[in-house]
Amino acid sequence: MTLSPALAAALADAVLVVHLGIAVFVVAMTLALLVGGPRGWQWVRRRWLRWLHVALVVVIALQAWLGRLCPLTIWEQWLRTRAGQQVYTESFVAHWLSRMLFFEAPWWSFVAAYSVLALVVAGAWVLWPPRRRSAR
Repeated sequence: MTLSPALAAALADAVLVVHLGIAVFVVAMTLALLVGGPRGWQWVRRRWLRWLHVALVVVIALQAWLGRLCPLTIWEQWLRTRAGQQVYTESFVAHWLSRMLFFEAPWWSFVAAYSVLALVVAGAWVLWPPRRRSAR
């Protein structure tokens, strides 16, 4: 499949936007659980939301433990190469969103952070388990 450079760049930006959206969801949902669980917020206990959150956290932690890059990062970099761009240097979206999503740190720090995140999410699952929808 041959992509035009413009299309590849636009797709790379779209993948980056989705990637950042997932990261924001994971962090925001974790914070919502820690605040809303003790306060009795029912929406943080929605089954589908919790399963989605746990699945993402597990995938993120496993990738870190296995020393793998996120598939979205790989896909975005592949698209940027097809666009003839150096990674994160060409577009406004790539420049600013990548600064929010990616940063330099030793690999072990990511493993530790994602492991702590997984433990926090597991603890929240125990303390405030998801609930089935009640009959109306």
